Amino acid sequence: MSRAIIIYATRKNATKSIAEIIGEGLRFGGIEVTVMNVADVEKSQLDLESYDAVLLGAPTYHGEMHSGMKTFLFLAEKANLEGKVGGAFGAYGWSGESAGRIYDTMKNIFKMDMAGGPLMLKSAFIGGGVQMAQSYGKEIARKLGASV
Repeated sequence: MSRAIIIYATRKNATKSIAEIIGEGLRFGGIEVTVMNVADVEKSQLDLESYDAVLLGAPTYHGEMHSGMKTFLFLAEKANLEGKVGGAFGAYGWSGESAGRIYDTMKNIFKMDMAGGPLMLKSAFIGGGVQMAQSYGKEIARKLGASV
């Protein structure tokens, strides 16, 4: 069974909700999923390389990425994630730069096999957000070989 980890940063739990719903989409494909707050990663002795897929998400506040995810991206650069399946997502109010910055880092620096693009939602619960987040999870599951 393929394994995926979803790591998110959040202030108001919007990005957490998106992460959990993306996880549902992955589980529809039979993928084993771990969802984790970036604040808990250091305590967990996490081995990113043991996962088949890594998804990272952070909100955008005043055009900036959440500092916890910014720091985590520097730490994740030490792991060998080249060729692993990846996805990036984030919640936003106005501009949504974080998801794109995470996506670009994963694609160009980590050299990961990324989903078609980053998922940017104002909320998981408005404007079809639940369906979009589940579909994003299913897209990642298909990249891992699942038939969803």
